[in-house]
Amino acid sequence: MADVDGNAERTGRGTTTISDNVVSTIAGIAIRETDGVHSVGKGASKALGAVTGRVSGSSGAGRSIKVEVGEKQTAIDVDIEVEYGIPIHELADRIRTHVTDAVETMTGLEVVEININVFDVHIPGDDDDEDEGKSSRGQSSRVQ
Repeated sequence: MADVDGNAERTGRGTTTISDNVVSTIAGIAIRETDGVHSVGKGASKALGAVTGRVSGSSGAGRSIKVEVGEKQTAIDVDIEVEYGIPIHELADRIRTHVTDAVETMTGLEVVEININVFDVHIPGDDDDEDEGKSSRGQSSRVQ
């Protein structure tokens, strides 16, 4: 059996290999379940994650969360958008705790590093303002 990611666990009864995608999916779910995280990923990966996240059995996390899996350890990089008003340093600590607990419990791999890139702050109501400022022809209300 080929060792795809270099993380095969050998026992007397066979080999277990955990792919990067598995760790990415577990981490993505743990991050999305953390209060204060508005979204995971930037641009196209964020949109794809929102769509595929609604499909049963798919998280879309693989495109917005990068992982490196070794024989016994894993490292994770993620881009997130946070809710306005949330202390970012506290949120980052909660994310690291949730992800570490989930990944280590489910895979047995030691999480050695979680790098969090906060790329934006979501302000409630901003999404609605974009739609309200346009006339029926799609122009801004300040231009006639």
